[in-house]
Amino acid sequence: MFKILKAASDCAARAGVLTTPHGAIETPVFMPVGTQATVKAITQQELEEMGYGLILGNTYHLYLRPGPSLLDKAGKLRGFMGWNGAILTDSGGFQVFSLKDFRKIDEDGVSFKSYLDGTEHRFTPESVIEAQIAIGADIIMAFDECAPYPCDLGYAAQSMERTHRWAARCLETFRHKGDPGRQALFGIVQGSVYPDLRRVSAETVASMDFPGIAIGGVSVGEPQELMFEAVEQAVPYLPAGKPRYLMGVGAPVDMIEAVIRGVDMFDCVLPTRIGRNGSLYTSRGRINIKGSRYAEDFGPIDPDCGCAVCRRYSAAYLRHLYKAREILYCRLGSYHNLYFYRQLMARLREAILSDRTMEFRERFLEQYRSNEIDGA
Repeated sequence: MFKILKAASDCAARAGVLTTPHGAIETPVFMPVGTQATVKAITQQELEEMGYGLILGNTYHLYLRPGPSLLDKAGKLRGFMGWNGAILTDSGGFQVFSLKDFRKIDEDGVSFKSYLDGTEHRFTPESVIEAQIAIGADIIMAFDECAPYPCDLGYAAQSMERTHRWAARCLETFRHKGDPGRQALFGIVQGSVYPDLRRVSAETVASMDFPGIAIGGVSVGEPQELMFEAVEQAVPYLPAGKPRYLMGVGAPVDMIEAVIRGVDMFDCVLPTRIGRNGSLYTSRGRINIKGSRYAEDFGPIDPDCGCAVCRRYSAAYLRHLYKAREILYCRLGSYHNLYFYRQLMARLREAILSDRTMEFRERFLEQYRSNEIDGA
């Protein structure tokens, strides 16, 4: 399923190929988030044109609407949304646990109220795996408890241990009801910001029969250095020959730093969310198109970018669309940011293959942080 083509000599970065029933995915890879069977403001054809072959769907949202049963009848999620590539679904654990006023956790699972209509629902490790089997993603995730930040050591340990017990139940359900030839089930490491817990969790999940392992419970409000520490504490105890997925992390600098620490896969709503709200990534940093400096800037937002937006439209035009609240701006801003992410992963992969990963990192950061006036 996963083959490492090149391991960097100057850091822990790897370039590999993740083989799925619906395409071979080159790693490192960023997965656009299609929460409700759509990557917001972007068509499936546009994603494919940019070179994306793997996107993420959200079990929590898809379970509530349109429902696993309908998706099963529609030819799974791929058939329903007309997507030709591979799909990864998260377990919905993060969404359930983030709604702390609307859910109750016990050893068996989580009871929660729908954000749509207030109806009561129940997730267990077994039901979450069954839902993901019906949804039909190529890669599905074990049901875990995502501990909040901050939380004390006792709660973090309790949460981690429950995640391990749930992981075993997920595996058992998948063995009886899943199809390993069509889907792969990934486990999830937890442990909050406590190094000893991260090590224990990594060792425990690594000992289970998962073809891939995610590092969860990060990007939940903790400082950047603690996120990287969580990665550094987990990676040495994870199997070298299996893909490593850092969940919910997607700022460009964070992804580069995680790759050099041995991570292969990422997902985040960041590029489309901030794109819709006026923030655009460029080779010289993140800019805010709302700024008056772009009112008469008739060049592209990034002269070094080859995307369809930069080839055709000016910064002034994009600013005008944003200020006029035109729907087209949301599409163009999202498209550009996703293109930027796709190219960043491609360039990072090439740097690993040519064994100049740290050189690429330094050059990227030097240029990316050259536009501090707009933020990096």
